[in-house]
This record gives sequence, C-alpha cells and structure tokens, in this order.
Amino acid sequence: MEFSAQQIAALLGGELYGNANAKVSDVAPIEQAEAKHLSFVTEEKYLPSIETSNAGVVLVSDRFAERAKTAYAERAKTGQALIFVENARGAMGELLKIVSETMNPPKKGVEQPSFVSEGVAVPGDAYIGAFAYIGRNVTLGAGVQIYPNVYIGENVTIGEGTILYAGVKVYPNCRIGKGCILHAGVVIGSDGFGFEPDAQGVNRKIPQIGNVIVEDDVEIGANTTVDRAMMGSTVIRRNAKIDNLVQIAHNVEVGESTFLCAQVGIAGSTKVGGHCILAGQVGAAGHIEIADHCVFGAQSGIPNSVRKPGMYMGYPAIDAGIWRRAVVRFKQSGKK
Repeated sequence: MEFSAQQIAALLGGELYGNANAKVSDVAPIEQAEAKHLSFVTEEKYLPSIETSNAGVVLVSDRFAERAKTAYAERAKTGQALIFVENARGAMGELLKIVSETMNPPKKGVEQPSFVSEGVAVPGDAYIGAFAYIGRNVTLGAGVQIYPNVYIGENVTIGEGTILYAGVKVYPNCRIGKGCILHAGVVIGSDGFGFEPDAQGVNRKIPQIGNVIVEDDVEIGANTTVDRAMMGSTVIRRNAKIDNLVQIAHNVEVGESTFLCAQVGIAGSTKVGGHCILAGQVGAAGHIEIADHCVFGAQSGIPNSVRKPGMYMGYPAIDAGIWRRAVVRFKQSGKK
C-alpha cells in the first residue's frame, strides 16, 4: 500500500511540513529509512537524525516542532515531509494497526481436522484452525480467532473478538474477556503450586479447584502461564499487558492497565495494583499487596507489601533514589 504525506496527516490530524505529495509504502527506523519509508521521532536524542535521514515522511512529536523544522529545512527541498503530532510513537501505532488489519484480515470458518464438541455454537464470523480442540459447554463470542493446535477445556468462555494464537491452552472453567490476545504457548488455568507435607514428610498435592478470569482487552505474551486458583479465581484485570515468559501463581490479582515485563514472577495470593510496571525479572513474594501506580526496576525483589505509589529498585525493593545512592556507596566500599 502507498500513502501520501497529505493522506497520513489528514488521518492523524497532524501538521504537515514539506512535500504534501511525498509517497511512502513501508516503515523503517529513522537511521535506516529510505525515500519509500515512513519513520518517527519521539526522543530528543534522535532529532539530529532528521537532518540526515532519507525517510520520505517522518512523524515527529510536536514538542520538537521548531527544532525539527530547522533541522529538516534542506531535506524539505528534496521532496520529503514532516508531520507533527502530539505523540509520534502513538500515531505510528495507529497507522501500523491499520496496515496490519489490511494485510492480515480476520479469518473465518472451521478448518479440518479440528474438534468442536456437540452443542458448542461457532459464530459465523469466527475462525477455528486445524487440530484445535473445543470442549463441552464452551461459549465463543463473535469474531473469535482460534488458531491451530489450541486446546479449550470444558465450560470455558471466550469473549468477542479475542485471538488465541497457535498452541494456547485454556483449562476448564476459565473465562477470557473481549478483545484479548493470547500469544503462542500461553497456558491459562494450569494447577497452582499447592502442596502440603504429611506426617511422614511426603508432599501431598492440594487440589486446585478454582479458575482464572482474564478481563477485557488483556494481552498475554508467548509462553506465559497463569495458574488457576486453589479456591476462587486468579484474576487479570482489564487492559493489563503481560510480556513473554511471565509466571502468575494461584489466586494472584493483577490490576487494571498494569504492565508485567518478561520473566516477571508473582507468587501466590499477591495483589498487584492498577497502572503498575514490573520490569524484566522482577519477583514478588506471595500474600502481599502492591499499591496502584508503582514502578519496579529490572530484577527488583518485592518481599513485603508496598503501600505507597512510587519508583522502587533493588532487593529488597526500596525507593529508587535511595537504591541508586546505595549502589554508589557499594562501589566506593570496594575501592582501596
């Protein structure tokens, strides 16, 4: 597909500077872009690249407008264009969504071989890929996309427009909301890690009879696992975004619009507040509570409840400013 700078500016409601007829048909980082590419700049450190980039059209966050126009003055004479928008990265995301939906329209129909239990209604606009298994009493919302080799156990509900990519496993009695995306290899509802030693010291399994509830607009990355509750529900609140290789244990609650980055681990019965960020490899102990609007730096450890919003780092996780000063002292203590 090919778009002109004028079309893109109109679509995004942006301010056009340069050649309105500049045409682009692909995207690329600004350092690698050629005349056919659309690119974007959201950070000050990339502003010098505007002067040297060959990109046909560049989206720029409007707080850099005046500096960008100065840097791009010569390029504008060569037929290229800038488009100023409030948030260049967000605007790029909007465009990529349009392109993605055009290039990869939703699939429809039931491929064979696959297994759909008797009595399960498959909406006319849904897709079920080859070798998928749909258990008894499953409810499928309109437009669901069930890719090959997906397993959906009995009594599961999948909401409207939700996508389950290849190899997703959803254990019985779990509920997935509307507009969710579960990437390849996600497991929803596997048993929580519950054992109790008997009088002889033998570890006996505690049955895990609860479920998992994933609310609307949640995205879960490849090979992430969400354990079913021992009793009640493990809950992922709406609009949470979870990266690849994350472990969420039984009876955990992840708050609304929270980010969990790669290799985060959350132990059982912990509540993570809304609008939090747990960066890569953060670990949280069990049976604690984390307040809304908390940010934890990579590899932080959270052994106790955190009651106050803020930025935390280290193990045990403490105020990020204190942690940075402590690290300086650690380095100094090793000097002779």
